[in-house]
Amino acid sequence: MDIKRDGSIFQVGELEKIFEAKGSFDEQEWEAFLTILEAGELGASRKDSNGKWEAVPWVKRAILSGFKAGGIAEWDWPGGAYDRPAFPPRRFMAADGVRVVPGGSSARRGSHIASGVVIMPPSYINVGASVGTGSMVDSHVLVGSCARIGRRVHLSAGVQVGGVLEPPQARPVVIEDGAFIGGLCGVFEGIVIGQRAVLAPGLIISASTRIFDLVYEKEWFGEVPPGAVVVPGARPAKGAWAHDRGLSLQAPVIVKYRDSDTEASVVLEEALR
Repeated sequence: MDIKRDGSIFQVGELEKIFEAKGSFDEQEWEAFLTILEAGELGASRKDSNGKWEAVPWVKRAILSGFKAGGIAEWDWPGGAYDRPAFPPRRFMAADGVRVVPGGSSARRGSHIASGVVIMPPSYINVGASVGTGSMVDSHVLVGSCARIGRRVHLSAGVQVGGVLEPPQARPVVIEDGAFIGGLCGVFEGIVIGQRAVLAPGLIISASTRIFDLVYEKEWFGEVPPGAVVVPGARPAKGAWAHDRGLSLQAPVIVKYRDSDTEASVVLEEALR
């Protein structure tokens, strides 16, 4: 993809070389950088040669440079908005194919929101985030900075997807294609939610969370395997003092992998999209 601004053409690969050489962008380069992020041609995460998700550090450093530039700008936005000049709010057009329902949702420039995405109010999508086609961003959802949401993902009401902007080498949160995230779930610290996985409502999960797999009798860290159905659970806290008081710790549990019953309960209604 080539980006043309004021007679200058920037190829995607050029921008990395420019940033690595200078540690910043000029105005034209910055506009090109935001534009290719929005187009989905560049992201803050990618798969490595082994198919594992990793951060793209230079992209995250470039986003951080926009904050470091400082300043405050007033944006023409309902209710008023004052933010860093580098990150104006996104304004969608009919040609974008994104349905933004009235009621207070917003997204920053530099966020990729694919055609076919539905954003229910009020929700917020931060810079560097990516939301794939056909996904539903329900009411009161936060998609944090640099988070990657795949295609046909359902983020139910109140879901919080944490941003991972610092440090630059830290992997952002990734929710792969077809996953279903139940209401009021929290997904943080760069955890990967595998394709078609299901998180039950109210589950809080991060890269440091130990996940107990009752099906295969193993433990998972940093990822939820594809197709897993995860529910909130508990395990006894260690020590006599904790035992005497009946204390327990959160323990997300994989109770099964997606089957026909699961499909019926998380079916995505095409009419809504």
